[in-house]
Amino acid sequence: MASISNSMEAKEEDDNNTKYSIIVPTYNERLNIALIVYLIFKHLQNVNFEIIVVDDGSPDGTQEIVKQLQQVYGEDRILLRPRAKKLGLGTAYIHGLKHATGNFVVIMDADLSHHPKYLPSFIKKQIETGASIVTGTRYVSGGGVHGWNLMRKLTSRGANVLAQTLLWPGVSDLTGSFRLYKKSVLEDVISSCVSKGYVFQMEMIVRASRKGYHIEEVPITFVDRVYGSSKLGGSEIVEYLKGLLYLLVTT
Repeated sequence: MASISNSMEAKEEDDNNTKYSIIVPTYNERLNIALIVYLIFKHLQNVNFEIIVVDDGSPDGTQEIVKQLQQVYGEDRILLRPRAKKLGLGTAYIHGLKHATGNFVVIMDADLSHHPKYLPSFIKKQIETGASIVTGTRYVSGGGVHGWNLMRKLTSRGANVLAQTLLWPGVSDLTGSFRLYKKSVLEDVISSCVSKGYVFQMEMIVRASRKGYHIEEVPITFVDRVYGSSKLGGSEIVEYLKGLLYLLVTT
């Protein structure tokens, strides 16, 4: 009986020590950041977490909104860690990771395409499986995309099929950027990545797979941004193809 009691106390202590650092890179997200923060707090009411906003010098006043949110929720719950200018998505995560105090790290977009309602499912899946990484996927039963035209859906799906065929990563959604990592795993994987743009997400999951980390998936519905303009353009598609060839050669 004593051993059972001790194990239950140990589990409770582990639960109490669990903390999630949610890294949210921003650039011109003044219209979205307050809502995403509200929704995170709404859906993680009994969870120990912090939100780390990495803003790349947004000229639209995003940082001022974040400072107002700090007055509401507390500077210990919302950390503003700005940079002087746009330096790439990959380096934004690296920058946020330096300030993370949690033992788990969530990366997600600020434009409401990643709904915080899925966060409890990510956490539950990790607890149940002990996974090193839980990634959201659009391409399994229960997942999907809302707000994209047919051409963009075909482009995204085609990019994933091409990457699946060439790289065999063991996950269904390579280009998604809604993920939960053990902090130690993220630190390990991120140190071996060289990409800094949209290819970064694909390189992260491919290298994690090659390193043998346990990866689980949770179906999500990706919703196209409501406010602001998409930052994905032709140059990013070219970078994706170049990155795909690079990973084919180096992994």
